[in-house]
Amino acid sequence: MPVRLDKIPSPAPRPASPRIWPWVCLLSLLLLLSVGKSLLFSGESLNQQSIDVWQHTLGVPLFVWCVLLFGRLLLYMGQQGAADSWDKAREEDLLRKLRRGRRSQQVLSANLFTALRNQGEERGKQLDDLLSGTQVLTAQPTRMDETVVRHSRLAGAKHEDLEKVLLGVFNQVLAELAQTLAQLPDEKPLALLLEVESGLPRSQWHPAWQRAWTASGIRQSAMPVEGQGLSALDQWLDQRIDDQALLLVVAVQFAPLQPEGKAEAAVGLLLGNRLTQTTLPPTAYLHRPERARATTSDALLYATRQALDWAPLEAKSVEHAWRVGIDAQRNAAISTVLAEVPMPVKHNQRLIDLDASLGHPGTASSWLAIAAATQTIQRGAGPQFIFSGDSAVDAGLWSTALTPVLPLSTKES
Repeated sequence: MPVRLDKIPSPAPRPASPRIWPWVCLLSLLLLLSVGKSLLFSGESLNQQSIDVWQHTLGVPLFVWCVLLFGRLLLYMGQQGAADSWDKAREEDLLRKLRRGRRSQQVLSANLFTALRNQGEERGKQLDDLLSGTQVLTAQPTRMDETVVRHSRLAGAKHEDLEKVLLGVFNQVLAELAQTLAQLPDEKPLALLLEVESGLPRSQWHPAWQRAWTASGIRQSAMPVEGQGLSALDQWLDQRIDDQALLLVVAVQFAPLQPEGKAEAAVGLLLGNRLTQTTLPPTAYLHRPERARATTSDALLYATRQALDWAPLEAKSVEHAWRVGIDAQRNAAISTVLAEVPMPVKHNQRLIDLDASLGHPGTASSWLAIAAATQTIQRGAGPQFIFSGDSAVDAGLWSTALTPVLPLSTKES
């Protein structure tokens, strides 16, 4: 579940320290009343009073005053002790949540396939086109019914069998991941998050996935992970940060039912826990994503600042910002956030709009931006930041930070 720093209770109220003048006045009043009582009810004049009477007259109010003052000091010290205990427990709770919130994942491998990458082509040109905003969102016949709509799609013959095309997509994604996994022992456990959004039913695309997995040569066994999108990553950071397993993410949008404005895309990511994975060198660190709790600008601003704090990362050090899976109604909110934070990016200047160049990648949206940002970091770029949405139109946007691997970087606790 999300780490909520805004739900941590406020520090304990501190008691006011005892003030001297009220107590001096109280002592004077007690002495005055005691002397007055002695004069009023005694038949002797003031100069005829004995020493014992004076001792009683002055000693009793002084004793009562000391008892009251001692009680007040005990109350004050008790209140201070209770406040100290509350603040100590609050500080420990805050520290635990900060440590949990600042957990991150190693990105060990990242590949992506879009309409900008032809079969057999190196990924460098695709990344260049993404960074420059090259548009491939164009009117063309769909895969499902040949209706002409504006969308982008993966490389493949227009009239080729859809299952065969999808099998080729799976093969390409797994081929690059297999090269990384070949460096690991056979017994290394894998957790698989497989997300496929397609007009093809599961009964058609899942056999293609199984054939591709068998043909990939990946020796490690993979257990499926429940969840979807960055929510699954958030849950992983909460519950499995000490796990020996690597998280393998494969996300594909292919031949969507409603292709208007959509993008076919395929992404493969291999993520490792910083506490347990020491065999492969990471290429970047993926920090805890933060989801806006509403669709307002204020909610997105809070999520952005929190995501930067999880890194922790100064906004001015962000080199590129990516946006993907976001409808046009959110443009104003993102512009407001970029002005308030502020990041040194703006439209057409280090703000890469994947929706404008490719179309909406659906379930692959966040993973597509993470893979592209990771490859950008591999080129020597600085920290990257991602605004991403998903299939839920009314849900808040995700904010996610990626940072380069610094020399001699230490492990987190």
